[in-house]
Amino acid sequence: MRFLHTSDWHLGRSFHREDLLAAQGTFVDHLVETARSERVDAVLVSGDVYDRALPSVDAVRLADEALSRLREVARVVLISGNHDSARRLGFGAGLMDAAGVHLRTDPAAVGEPVLIGGVAVYGIPYLEPDLVRGDWKLDERGHAAALTAAMRRIRADLAGRAPGTRSVVLAHAFVTGGEAPEPETSDSERDISVGGAANVPAGVFDGIDYVALGHLHGRQRVTERVRYSGSPLAYSFSEEHHVKGSWLVDLADDGTVTAEFAEAPVPRRLRRLPPARIDDLLTDPRYDAYRDHWLQITLTDPNRPAAAMERLRRRFPHVLVLGHAPEGGDERPERTWSERVREKSETDIAGDFVAEVTGAPAGDAERALLYEAFEACRQKEAQA
Repeated sequence: MRFLHTSDWHLGRSFHREDLLAAQGTFVDHLVETARSERVDAVLVSGDVYDRALPSVDAVRLADEALSRLREVARVVLISGNHDSARRLGFGAGLMDAAGVHLRTDPAAVGEPVLIGGVAVYGIPYLEPDLVRGDWKLDERGHAAALTAAMRRIRADLAGRAPGTRSVVLAHAFVTGGEAPEPETSDSERDISVGGAANVPAGVFDGIDYVALGHLHGRQRVTERVRYSGSPLAYSFSEEHHVKGSWLVDLADDGTVTAEFAEAPVPRRLRRLPPARIDDLLTDPRYDAYRDHWLQITLTDPNRPAAAMERLRRRFPHVLVLGHAPEGGDERPERTWSERVREKSETDIAGDFVAEVTGAPAGDAERALLYEAFEACRQKEAQA
């Protein structure tokens, strides 16, 4: 069996207010052509089809076009991610099954595979732990417990199939361990930690021939059989060095896996220029190579230059982020909002707001209330 593993399309997302829908459409063209030219049996989409639970009309139109065109050349198996509304994305799943587009958004169906060329393909949608904990009678709280329970259902189904049946699992989670270092994250990924824990050990998937992961936006090999395809486009400047695309995977009759990466087209390169004075940026020829890049620039002039963005855009039309960190000063370089909050939980961010408006840190009772509020919002969004 040959398949194409992709994920995290985030249709409808913008990049610092730059509309990416045309670039996402170009990626769809590339994905369809790759599936056709490589004669794949299936395209696996491991979640986050949309960027938000209520996607724009244009994003829905592009998703419809993508699935229709992909189905002309291969079977399609797709799961919902943490950005998707499982109920909305899963609408019409029963009807689409007959057409060869298999939407797997219901946790109750994780043990029911799509059979393609003798391979059992199981889709595990993004599992909000608190939503499945009661139905599945989980003793522990967190993503590891939820995915372990899902894999028990999958292994129970596999045990009833012919010996040697090959297996593929799609999942949307933060998976660690295995043969690789700690997975690389990026600023554009939403925190999915529950009770402070998001990690799922790679060993949860032991015995599966291939695991097609989604959630992290950089391509990564957790093990030879457990991989992230990453997002098809860069969605933050922290991804400036990412190579985007999809895994083209061959699964042999004996379970042997070989994979190569099919690179996606790049709409525009990204670059975070080293901090510099504005006059150097405007005159030094070494910066000519970045005229057509999307840029993040930090100025080091002692005083903030007047009309800096306007002046810079005469030479660099695609500057998107501009900061100021005076050289020799005591203040830390200005950071983007995502950089400032990257290592903070939602509760911590809300606690900072409470401290800002009241002049005193949030107390234990206030933090507990904030935590409960965020958990309620998370669950409501997952049920939308």
